[in-house]
Amino acid sequence: MKVAIMGGTFNPIHYAHLLSAEQVREGLGYDKILFVPAARPPHKSLPDLVSAEHRYQMVLLATADNPYFEVSRIELERAGPSYTIQTIKALQRIYGKETELAWIIGADSLIEYKIWKDFNDVLAQCTMIVTTRPNYKLDSVPLEIRNRVVTFRITGSDISATEIRERVRNNISIRYLVPESVVTYINQHRLYR
Repeated sequence: MKVAIMGGTFNPIHYAHLLSAEQVREGLGYDKILFVPAARPPHKSLPDLVSAEHRYQMVLLATADNPYFEVSRIELERAGPSYTIQTIKALQRIYGKETELAWIIGADSLIEYKIWKDFNDVLAQCTMIVTTRPNYKLDSVPLEIRNRVVTFRITGSDISATEIRERVRNNISIRYLVPESVVTYINQHRLYR
């Protein structure tokens, strides 16, 4: 079995996340995409980061209609910062050696590879799939790193969670940027206001 993991803050999850996951699944032949919301992202100190439980619930809502998508609480149930290397090792124990694991990240995250904990170990433990995003060039990433990842071009939209949070704060519609179930959840819980 081939499982691709999409980790992130998902603050909130939006259509670009879902589009990337589906295109990777279909384009690279993965059996399942496992979404892993970061409980305590070590490198992001967002003033408007909502609770991990809210972010987990939004990911559940957004992925509910895709039978190839699954959501994990693995980082919510572990104490301490949400380090990718710990999550990969834990998932390897859960899935076993017969499952091929890959980690999906956006080009913007690869650019920040120097701040990742044990980045070389991450590359050694699983396939790293880097999805392209508009306005993010990988030229600043050393060639020896770029040669160790799979670059996958995503077609579609340029949506950012930062923009979505700003729109909510300014009372501007986020419809068609996130699934309708996530719009409803954000409004019900008055998130990002």
